[in-house]
Amino acid sequence: MNVLVIGSGAREHALCRSLSLDPTVTALHCAPGNAGIGEVAELHPVDALDGKAVSALATELGAQLVIVGPEAPLVAGVADAVREAGIPVFGPSKEAAQLEGSKAFAKDVMAAAGVPTARSYVCTTPAEAATALDAFGPPYVVKDDGLAAGKGVVVTDDLEAAKAHAAGCERVVIEEFLDGPEVSLFAVTDGETVVPLRPAQDFKRALDGDEGPNTGGMGAYSPLPWADPKLVDEVMETVLQPTVDELRRRGTPFSGLLYAGLAITGRGVRVIEFNARFGDPETQVVLARLRTPLAGLLMAAATGNLADLPPLRWSDEAAVTVVVASHNYPGTPRTGDPISGLDEVAAEDAPHAYVLHAGTRRDGDAVVSAGGRVLSVTATGEDLAQARERAYRAVARIGLDGSQHRTDIAAKAAAEA
Repeated sequence: MNVLVIGSGAREHALCRSLSLDPTVTALHCAPGNAGIGEVAELHPVDALDGKAVSALATELGAQLVIVGPEAPLVAGVADAVREAGIPVFGPSKEAAQLEGSKAFAKDVMAAAGVPTARSYVCTTPAEAATALDAFGPPYVVKDDGLAAGKGVVVTDDLEAAKAHAAGCERVVIEEFLDGPEVSLFAVTDGETVVPLRPAQDFKRALDGDEGPNTGGMGAYSPLPWADPKLVDEVMETVLQPTVDELRRRGTPFSGLLYAGLAITGRGVRVIEFNARFGDPETQVVLARLRTPLAGLLMAAATGNLADLPPLRWSDEAAVTVVVASHNYPGTPRTGDPISGLDEVAAEDAPHAYVLHAGTRRDGDAVVSAGGRVLSVTATGEDLAQARERAYRAVARIGLDGSQHRTDIAAKAAAEA
């Protein structure tokens, strides 16, 4: 199978790594890719937001499956352009991707489908925002309605900070605060059949102890030893299948990866948000545990044949991912700093630990930082404690001036397992 992956982050590197290990994949391309992806896939320059350019590239390469990784191209309708060219594509249509592109749209779908979520108000003026904030009280949860690269949500006890974030957005969703641990659950769907993957937990705050500003994610782990064994079945029944059914009923079937961000509250499971693609950094740990070849799974979703797929196979091992971010992330990151230690990780820690590139590029013979979240280290082990130890041992080998990473990814879960 000839596969083209669109994107350039650690999520796309994780996808390409899994696909490169799939014996059914005979050719692997990525556009535009990054320094690490170039080691497992042939890279091609393309504007990932330009549907015509992506479609033309896929046609030129003879791609038999196109996987659109990031949210922005999906919301821009890139998957539609590829489908129009007659090429199977893993990723929802522009209309269905509004499940992530607009939090107000997602709330409307959940209400129609009876999906449990936080009570909320959609606000377009400072007066409406002030009324909503007063109705819920602290902690205040203010979400930019549109895409914000994982940094559009403010959770704060400071009323003025909440108002300021709302004022900086064209439209916001203000909702009640959901207590309890958070869980990420991915599901692959062809618009009718829904196949859940294994749950993971990510760490959004920049600093240890869940302090600091929200980020796109600083690490993740799977499995969740503390979670109810019936959690996946419950989420399938109350969240994932009803959402897919409602979108199909509306004439905008969702085909691709449906990501549910969940809070396990005292009143039961509640949806925090939906994403329309694999989430980063959870993708890294979930794919590290998947034993079913990835290409066949994604092709079945793209061609409407998920119902015929055998049950997925999983490793019993645990996986932990630690993100290494650049100086000043999640503010304006410093870029262009050389990265050292990558060869040492490959030589000393493989196959149990490996580096997945995100914001990197090649500068001559060197690999340098090119974004906020520069790379992630993913490690597997017999349990979370061993996976953690392997991940942090590999992180310690990596040199990047001014870099930062959390030291407590999966620490609590490993200690309590």
